[in-house]
Amino acid sequence: MAGTVVEWYEFFLYATAATLVFGALFFPDAGTELDAIIAAFVTFAVGFIARPLGGIVFGHFGDKVGRKKLLQLSIILIGAATFLMGCLPGFDQIGYWAPGLLVALRFIQGFAIGGEWGGAVLLVAEHSPADKRGFWASWPQAGVPMGNMLATVVLWVMSGILSDAEFQAWGWRVAFWLSAVIVIVGYYIRTKVTEAPIFLEAQAESAKVKSTSYGVVEVMKRYPRGVFTAMGLRVAENIIYYIVVAFSITYLKTVHDFDVTTVLGLLILAHAFHFVVIPFYGRLSDTIGRRPVYMAGAVLSGVWAFVAFPMFDTQNPIIILAAIFLGLGVHGLMYAGQPAIMAEMFPTRMRYSGVSLGYQVTSIFAGSLAPIIASTLLKDFGHWLPVALYLVVASVITIVAVYFARETKGASLRDLDRADIAAQAGSEVRAQA
Repeated sequence: MAGTVVEWYEFFLYATAATLVFGALFFPDAGTELDAIIAAFVTFAVGFIARPLGGIVFGHFGDKVGRKKLLQLSIILIGAATFLMGCLPGFDQIGYWAPGLLVALRFIQGFAIGGEWGGAVLLVAEHSPADKRGFWASWPQAGVPMGNMLATVVLWVMSGILSDAEFQAWGWRVAFWLSAVIVIVGYYIRTKVTEAPIFLEAQAESAKVKSTSYGVVEVMKRYPRGVFTAMGLRVAENIIYYIVVAFSITYLKTVHDFDVTTVLGLLILAHAFHFVVIPFYGRLSDTIGRRPVYMAGAVLSGVWAFVAFPMFDTQNPIIILAAIFLGLGVHGLMYAGQPAIMAEMFPTRMRYSGVSLGYQVTSIFAGSLAPIIASTLLKDFGHWLPVALYLVVASVITIVAVYFARETKGASLRDLDRADIAAQAGSEVRAQA
């Protein structure tokens, strides 16, 4: 979880900076303030486009050589990219090189994160007992709001103690430079992690069977249902999260000219709340099942916007905070159980590839586009209702995925491996016949 905090601090730092700084700094000729923010969110989306590629590459080698080595590499890559972002000159200094280099570094960030998530959650899920896997595997998920909170705290402090001119000129860069320090801490922690016994057993079994295959082609051939179900599960979860933590800032800032420092302060409290509820929901998925908890989140995600935006429109900080709490609470119902659900869909020899592919591909058309689509809808219609309907569509997709998903509470990962070995043997016999 500590390593995950580091990785997501850097990834989400970009999301907040895209709203507050990058529009004016890298896209000054975009037009209106919303146009510049949309342009910044497009570069934000590049990180999501790179994530499936990172998931494929890291998944292939993570299934082959181990989760630990790949996690160490991912934290170095994202740390270097984030630090260099803090060094970038703006459009006024180097012209189009500025957004070009920003996009390149964002791509490296996304590539590293694409491999990060699968390895982190699998290290925990594969170590966990079957009856408590939902709880323990939710802790790396809890590292995500903690990383986001850390990023928000740094920007909140800098925006509070500096003038707007100082913050825009250099204050925001400090948060990016701090990544060098926290990467060293995260990397050290990851040197102390051990591979799960079930992975070492699967690796030894694969060494005996020379025909064992890894990677995205194999997982799509053997377990397409698991991959597509995982993609569907992610749609509403991914979209509502970025509506809550990224677009809400845009809405309050552009529609109501709400004070940015106040919004960031509210988000800090909301991330702390999110951190607390995720393990609770993980435990709940062990108690009543993965599907009921997830279904509740999918249904409520379609309702949240109709309640939240009128609360935002009150411009009352307490009511706004309650709306954000509601959104992250709904998100947690889906997010907490994801590692356990997805780990229980695939055998060990291709689990890293399977969960990374199912998780990351959805990010391209869900999370990456959510702030862009929501900002565009707000610009074109001047009202939050189209954004709410967009969330309803996402909710329906995930409800369908949950309906067709199998209940895997308490599933034995070793039983999955044995069934996979038997299926492999049957395929070889049929091929020889």
